[in-house]
Amino acid sequence: MKKNKFGIILNGLITENPTFVLMLGMCPTLATTTSAVNGLGMGAATMFVLICSNLVVSLLKSLIPDNVRIPSFIVIIATFVTLLEMLMKAYVPSLYESLGLFIPLIVVNCVVLGRAESFASKNNPFDSLLDGLGIGLGFTFALTLLGMVRELLGSGKLFGLTIFPEQYGALVFILAPGAFITLAYLLAIMNKLRKQS
Repeated sequence: MKKNKFGIILNGLITENPTFVLMLGMCPTLATTTSAVNGLGMGAATMFVLICSNLVVSLLKSLIPDNVRIPSFIVIIATFVTLLEMLMKAYVPSLYESLGLFIPLIVVNCVVLGRAESFASKNNPFDSLLDGLGIGLGFTFALTLLGMVRELLGSGKLFGLTIFPEQYGALVFILAPGAFITLAYLLAIMNKLRKQS
């Protein structure tokens, strides 16, 4: 049965959410979500690469021989990551500095490569673009939510705005252990919600 176009987008947000369901892309998820802005920035950057690479892979799938399929996908993804890196350096240098090494690591992010292999190489360009949008929105939602919780509990801020004085925050949420603790609780909540629906 063929999914409708809206269903393809919802799939990435709910059914196949890369972070809360598939547990993919954990390195940037845990490392870049010290604030809501960083989570949103990393999610949006990954979404840009997902949409563009899915579209190009779908357009070129019949021209790429099977024995060089994965290396070809990596070259396509790396092209868009390089373009993204140049744009971020030029227009949002503070976010680029904050995310640092994790921008070039999008090339080997299993979310991006996995969608190129499992969806874009088997579907038409429009559906592949929608899949990239849906998975990208799901990833962005997860990273932003994780960043919001960590930033609020760790520093008393939300998107840089003070909600309560910083001395009442728990520093552990800004540090590495806080990423694991927050993710574990968010996963438990998401699993509970999924079981209820």
